[in-house]
Amino acid sequence: MTQSNANLQKWPLSSRIFHWISALLLLITWGMILLYDQSESKLYIGLHKAFGMSLLFWMIARVINRVLTQAPPDILMPKWQQLAAHFTHFALYALLIAMPIAGFLMSAYGGRPVDMFGLFELPVFVAPDRASARFYNDLHTDIIWPLIIVFTVLHIAGALQHQFIKKDNLIGRIK
Repeated sequence: MTQSNANLQKWPLSSRIFHWISALLLLITWGMILLYDQSESKLYIGLHKAFGMSLLFWMIARVINRVLTQAPPDILMPKWQQLAAHFTHFALYALLIAMPIAGFLMSAYGGRPVDMFGLFELPVFVAPDRASARFYNDLHTDIIWPLIIVFTVLHIAGALQHQFIKKDNLIGRIK
């Protein structure tokens, strides 16, 4: 089951921009927590939170874009692969929305507002509660983060399999 490169439709430009900036925001957010873990500088944890919330807002806009724009037709592949690809994409969208929400609730229940790059703060809107803060911390770090890693690896592995084994230029649709 192959499809000629000439018939391969790209994603709309807006969808391609949303895709790559989402990936960049995720990498930056992850990089900030790695830097924080190495130095414990409050600068890095503050940037981690600001970039994480930026990713949330970006993902909300991305979902709106996805609803409003036409996706290119699926490339030819077995039905189980189509289902796996759609599930992986859905899971990544859901996780990239859930992750910053859990992080924000962890901060809010910890009594800490989120500073958005010194421009404004996302306020604490709940009474501090250590048990809730711990719950959202565990959800953020121990459940959602490993799932993001798993589904990101599946997403990249699928794309590379199409590019280098099937040689159907699937990656060309998102470039």
